[in-house]
Amino acid sequence: MANNIGKQLQLLGESARLGLYSLSVNKFRTLLSLLGITVGIYCIITVFAMVDSLEKNIRDSVQSLGSNVLYIQKWPWGGGGEYPWWKYLNRPEPTYSEYEKLKKLSRLSDKLVYGFGINATAKAMGNEVKGTTVLFTTADYIALWNQNLVSGRFFTEQEAKSGSQVCVLGYDVAQGLFAGIDPIGQKVQLKGKKLTVIGVFDKTGKSLVGNDNDQNIVAPASFGLRIVNPNSIEGSFIMARPIDGVSLAEYKNELRQHMRAIRRLKPKVEDNFALNEISLISASLDQIFNIVTIAGIFIGGFSILVGGFGIANIMFVSVKERTSEIGICKALGAPKRFILQQFLTESVALCIVGGMIGLVLVGATLLVVSGILEFPFYLSAKNVIQGVVISVVIGLVSGYAPARSASRLDPVEAIRQGT
Repeated sequence: MANNIGKQLQLLGESARLGLYSLSVNKFRTLLSLLGITVGIYCIITVFAMVDSLEKNIRDSVQSLGSNVLYIQKWPWGGGGEYPWWKYLNRPEPTYSEYEKLKKLSRLSDKLVYGFGINATAKAMGNEVKGTTVLFTTADYIALWNQNLVSGRFFTEQEAKSGSQVCVLGYDVAQGLFAGIDPIGQKVQLKGKKLTVIGVFDKTGKSLVGNDNDQNIVAPASFGLRIVNPNSIEGSFIMARPIDGVSLAEYKNELRQHMRAIRRLKPKVEDNFALNEISLISASLDQIFNIVTIAGIFIGGFSILVGGFGIANIMFVSVKERTSEIGICKALGAPKRFILQQFLTESVALCIVGGMIGLVLVGATLLVVSGILEFPFYLSAKNVIQGVVISVVIGLVSGYAPARSASRLDPVEAIRQGT
């Protein structure tokens, strides 16, 4: 049995050697064959890589919102199907007093955070940054958002309750106002009020879900409520995280009961607030990326199909040109599988080489696009494996019919046709 396996491996190796030799002899034909499969792999893997890069960035951005955090808000997330916005339009926004009451009532909460934002122009030392988002929030915000500080500190619970005029700057805001100067201890003017800078956030970059923390300024909510009319606040929220061991479903039920009690809603009256969680966004993302992936396969599939037909056509030409050679091999005792393996080896080798060239081009393209758009597109190990597997499959499928026709040639007729 061992001898039989050795002979089979020797036969396979010999057929592979002859197949690869044939490719090296017919360089121009090999180049044409490579071109078709290279374009096909380039198209489909580029689509896959871009979709994977976008999906990773969006999912990472979503996860930064907190996988085990609930958001009490006016508007529910997820606009799939018909979104009955008219039902939510007149709902009240979550308030600071509701946050304080919820903090006293909830027994399952680990952290609770209140916040709201406004747009403002920040000024300091003769410089200004327009379009800044000023987020007024409470002390536990830093614990839930998990954002690192490059210098300084976040404000304390006492500073938050007393409404101290302190702030933490986003990285780009700090650079725009205090380029080359340590901002800690400096004054920033917002809405006619001066705040002392006590910290600077590390640079995070803009995410695809709309967050740009580098352009934010964070200050105590108690201070914000002194300079902003509470009736004009839009988009306020309460972030809530349960203690360890408590499921989101159980926690959600507790928060719903307390919020209904705080707002004095009767048993049969519908909730006038939303309890949002990351799973709502994740479910929508799954649907979106499934559709995008299918579209990518459909678009890239046409390119692969064209490349496959090109390989099959050139392999048929190769069989016809080498009819006499095939006849002689068979007359000398070469079995059908030897001829079949030889031509399949040629086809698969062509597709693998073409696929690898395509992958190199994909990597180069994504590198250039990433530099231009300042967005991290990347070629993952998964994409490389996909490219190689697709190349092998196309090689086998495209080369099987020509290889089979070659293996079934009659030796006498093949020698006669070749002369």
